[in-house]
Amino acid sequence: MSNNKAHWADREERGSFLLMKFTAFAAKVLGRRLLSPLLYGIVLYFFLFGRTARRSAWQYQQRLAVCSQREDLRPTHWRVFGQFMAFADSMLDKLDVWNGKLRIEQIEIIDPALLRKQLRGSRGQLLVGAHLGNLEVCRALAEIGEKVTMNVLVHTKHAEQFNRLLGEAGATNLRLIQVSELDPVIMLQLHERLERGEWLAIAGDRVPLHGGRSVTVDFLGHPAPLPQGPWLLAGLLKCPVNLLMCLKQPDGHYRLTLEPFADAVVWKRSEREQVIHQWATRYAQRLSHYCLEAPQQWFNFYPFWKTDDHANP
Repeated sequence: MSNNKAHWADREERGSFLLMKFTAFAAKVLGRRLLSPLLYGIVLYFFLFGRTARRSAWQYQQRLAVCSQREDLRPTHWRVFGQFMAFADSMLDKLDVWNGKLRIEQIEIIDPALLRKQLRGSRGQLLVGAHLGNLEVCRALAEIGEKVTMNVLVHTKHAEQFNRLLGEAGATNLRLIQVSELDPVIMLQLHERLERGEWLAIAGDRVPLHGGRSVTVDFLGHPAPLPQGPWLLAGLLKCPVNLLMCLKQPDGHYRLTLEPFADAVVWKRSEREQVIHQWATRYAQRLSHYCLEAPQQWFNFYPFWKTDDHANP
């Protein structure tokens, strides 16, 4: 991405925090039914005037179609608009999570390895998700499901304000932790939380702000930067890694998938970069798989591949 463009976190943390404040307030005053047209109108505005976001969504859909050899996924203006509207719909679903209106019966849990039973174990584990589907629904496990404490690692500077809003919405087992760098203080804090049986959750598809460590891997047939953070964390904390994806189904329900990913991430000093590249590559492969299950639910509206071949706005 060129230097004259702000990093995604600089742009999106301001927008997401303000949008979260707005939606949290509006939900209390208006409710979902009255809020929906207003939120859809806001998203329509960003679709019409957000050229970078529109071009980035087009590029993603184009690469997904080519990589999968599925002509039905090739982008059109209507399909790109559909991705924006899917994002608006996910924001409304987040409201239901924050306001305690999402029931566990509305979530189909796919857990062939019975990882859900381990949520109440003596030591926590690491969950790696993505900006695919709705992470808030995944986090609902902490509140309406297992009542386990979930620590969500984020790169936003507004973590404390988010926590306050979550608390006002009634979230008691969910906490956001700002992680700009994996310094010794943060690592000790995370280790203590794991030892108390708490779980950590982090997204694996966005490079952090201020030059965070990244690794370049193949994603949808093209080189893409992914963060090293999840794999560094797993190796340093010596904890298992599981994938956590939550995709909305046509009937309006969510399908939450818990998938074992790595029993351990281990490296020798001379092999660390190679090992991290291996796990990031495997993650990109699984993310591609889930993108095909919900093609319009990957909500990264910025130039992900750092190239200019957007083809069509």
